[in-house]
Amino acid sequence: MFVNTELYIARQLIQKQTPNFSRTIIRISVLSVVIGLAVMLLSVAIVTGFKKQISEKVTGFAAHIQINKFDSNSSFEATPIVYSDSLRDGLKSIEGVIHVQSVATKAGIMQSKDDILGIVLKGVDVEYSSDFFKHSIVSGRFPNIEKENISDEILISKSIANKLRLALSDTVRVYFLNNTETAARGRRLFVSGIYETSIEEFDDSFVLADQRHVQNLNNWNRNQVSAIEVFVSDFDHLDDMTNRIYAKLGYNLNATNVKEMYPQLFDWLALQDINVIVILSLMLLIASVSMISTLLVLILERTATIGILKALGTTNSSIRKIFLYQAAFIVVRGLFWGNLLGIGLALIQKYFGLVKLDQANYYMSEVPINLDFISILALNLLSLTIIVLFMLIPSYIVTKITPVSAIRYE
Repeated sequence: MFVNTELYIARQLIQKQTPNFSRTIIRISVLSVVIGLAVMLLSVAIVTGFKKQISEKVTGFAAHIQINKFDSNSSFEATPIVYSDSLRDGLKSIEGVIHVQSVATKAGIMQSKDDILGIVLKGVDVEYSSDFFKHSIVSGRFPNIEKENISDEILISKSIANKLRLALSDTVRVYFLNNTETAARGRRLFVSGIYETSIEEFDDSFVLADQRHVQNLNNWNRNQVSAIEVFVSDFDHLDDMTNRIYAKLGYNLNATNVKEMYPQLFDWLALQDINVIVILSLMLLIASVSMISTLLVLILERTATIGILKALGTTNSSIRKIFLYQAAFIVVRGLFWGNLLGIGLALIQKYFGLVKLDQANYYMSEVPINLDFISILALNLLSLTIIVLFMLIPSYIVTKITPVSAIRYE
């Protein structure tokens, strides 16, 4: 049976590692690998958690792609587009599209008993996907919108509720102006629910209501809307999906994805990747330097052993492998405990939310965690590979040791 001689000798040397000095050095090296990997795992889990949660919030509220009239009007008083059955079916037929819905927006002024506030009424219909709001509604429920009757229920944000001192089941009046009219037109609406996304662009302005209110206020037909929202299955290929959808549209329509609508937010998320790269580089450098020191100590303490092996005809390459195997054992031990520490802390944060955040600055109340098996495996393989590669240089010292000098050294 084939026996890997270098691996066997390395195991024996590890098991018989008794000198106090080298034992201390090994423990320090293991600790550096443990801390390094734990920090790397937490960094990746936190940053990917941030990106995932914020992306889900933005796309949940504004969809992945919006289709609007191809003009220079960027206000909430948009030029209407015709949402025909053929257009809807054509969009749904595109591979990767999972849902299509229409919205109609109109700016207005909401009045409570105590105050007034400028808002944007976002009209939705029965096809509107309310899945996102199942996690964002803090009290009450989503407005009950039916095909037969126009609903007077609205969903307001916690921010708007606090500013106007509103609670569930309260009645409010919302006033709207048209360019062709001098007098404001009002609607009496009821608060059915309160949501919170922690994103100011949404929470400070948007009120969800029955789409037919906006259509009636603007004197639109039932198939006229402000925009069409499209959800896709693969966020990583959003630009490609946007181009494919745009190719299906007429000359008077435009498709814009969420990255183009909120560039500052997604640019900020992209910057977090740079922070992760810096952290990973520093942790790997510290662990590698520590392991280089350990390897040098192991080689110097085994100088006599090296001399004996060379006297017996063992090649420099084989002796280098012995010490690299030894160092790899130490690294693997550190990776094992590093995984336990890093994943353990991540799971504690994920399920108990011990570390809190300021929602006004970070869009969420606690540090998010996203644990991905592929990322964990990649970090472990990357750490093991880079640290072992770093140790190739100090292992070269073995070639400079001669049998005579090694035996005399002992």
